[in-house]
Amino acid sequence: MSILSNPRDAQATALAPVDIFALTLWAEAGTRSVRAIEALAAVVMNRVKRAEAGEAARWGRGVAGVCRAPFQFSCWNPRHPRHLLMMVVPPGDPVLAMCRRIAARAMAGLLTDPTFGATHHHAGEELPAWAVARTPCAELGGFLFYAAEAVTQHKNK
Repeated sequence: MSILSNPRDAQATALAPVDIFALTLWAEAGTRSVRAIEALAAVVMNRVKRAEAGEAARWGRGVAGVCRAPFQFSCWNPRHPRHLLMMVVPPGDPVLAMCRRIAARAMAGLLTDPTFGATHHHAGEELPAWAVARTPCAELGGFLFYAAEAVTQHKNK
């Protein structure tokens, strides 16, 4: 049995925010470097902070709300292949355990933000329409990161 036994199961909605965060990191970045996973965790926390400040309610409220907000992290879309994989993570998966540690550190405010405040990201091998006219503020572990609006841009390789 996995951490999520069935996508329609009440267990899926009863998960602790740290577990939802860890599953998001696992599904979106679990095959990438620790640095990339930490950078994605920073994106989630940047969205949480912006939503708490009333700037971006569409991102949801709190860590779980941000991770599961519609059309934000594709792993929570029931028709996406990563969602299906997330539903069958084996117990004791070492990458999920690492993602949980990173999520807990991020939620405790103990994770440095290597993305310069980014709220958006995409894999380097993709170019979504929303990113075409934007300059990334960081590039880490095969991901490109972007701030919500035009700000002084930094490159970090």
